[in-house]
This record gives sequence, structure tokens and C-alpha cells, in this order.
Amino acid sequence: MRSLVDTVLARLGASDRLGLALMRVAVAVIFLWIGALKFVPYEADSITPFVANNPVMSLFYKHPDQYRAHLTREGQLVPAERAWQTENNTYGFSTGLGVVELTIGTLVLLDPISVPLGFLGALLAFLTPFVTLSFLVTTPEAWVPALGDAEHGFPYLSGAGRLVLKDTAILAGGLLILADSARSLRRKLAARSQKRGAVETKGVTVAAE
Repeated sequence: MRSLVDTVLARLGASDRLGLALMRVAVAVIFLWIGALKFVPYEADSITPFVANNPVMSLFYKHPDQYRAHLTREGQLVPAERAWQTENNTYGFSTGLGVVELTIGTLVLLDPISVPLGFLGALLAFLTPFVTLSFLVTTPEAWVPALGDAEHGFPYLSGAGRLVLKDTAILAGGLLILADSARSLRRKLAARSQKRGAVETKGVTVAAE
């Protein structure tokens, strides 16, 4: 029994490379899937509170202070609100954000083909959660509102807040794949430098002869 446990633990302990590969795929899938959804109106509508309350992102909206009056539920179609969101540049901003997220996801997956591009993707994937986690500070809808129940405000996360909090896992996963890409890039640069040094040494030797 002890031998079996030791074997299982040994194999699990040696699965870190597989874990890193799966983490890279997981991070890429998240960015690619959610990035693709940014082109769909319901997803663009759902991020309106986050964007409208962000001091930088809100600059891309025409009427960020009016968003509360035009919110709709997922799956609900209200033509008047859809028209307002269009005029507010809600969908234009969401499309741009989708392009960014699709780019990050693609770069993350390109690591086996191009180490520098994979490193760039991992870096962007690691940095992105710092932006999204800031929504916990800037977005009132991230917390349970005071509607009569005793539990509201901090630390009672709303559905939107719980969704944002999960980005801490993307932050950790991004750091793992960033470290892996950094090691690969360092090896690649070292090999290139060594090869260049060998060529220069050979040239000096030939000249001396």
C-alpha cells in the first residue's frame, strides 16, 4: 500500500510540465472564448457597469453616467435599450476589447512555435487581471446592494463581484506560464549568444592562420 501511494505521489510530483501545458491551454481558452463573446451584444451589455465606472475605460463611452437606466438582463431584447447602447459606443468598445482578448489568447498558444510571441502573450495574460480586479474597487455592482438585508457591501460579493474575483486564478496562472516562457526565452537567447560567440571565435582563428 505504501509503495502504491509513493508511486502515485511520485507521478503527481512529476506532472508539473503537463500542468503548465494545461494551464497555458486553459488561459488561452478563457481569453479566446470570452474575447469572441465580446462581439455579441449581450456580453457587451453585461460589462457596461465595469466600463462605465472605470476612470479610464469610461472615456470610451459617450454617456457613462446614464448606464443604470439602460441595463437589461441576459437573454432579454429591448430595442430601445439596444439602440441606446449602440449610441453609447458600448458595442464599439466591446469589439475593440474582444480583439485585444483574442490576440492575447492566440499569442499564449503560439509559445511552442514562437517563444518571444508566447512570452508576450503570457505577459499580457498576467497583467490583464490587475485591470479586471480593480473593478472590485470601482464598480458598485460588484457588491451586494443595501436593499434591506443585513448582508450587503464589503465583503459580500454580488454575482458580478464573484465573477471578477475568479480572475485571481488567471493572475496566478498567468504568472506560471510567464515564468515558463521566460525560462524558454532565456535558453533561446543563451543558445543564440553561444552560437554567435562560436562563429566569431572561428572567424578569429581563420584570420590568424
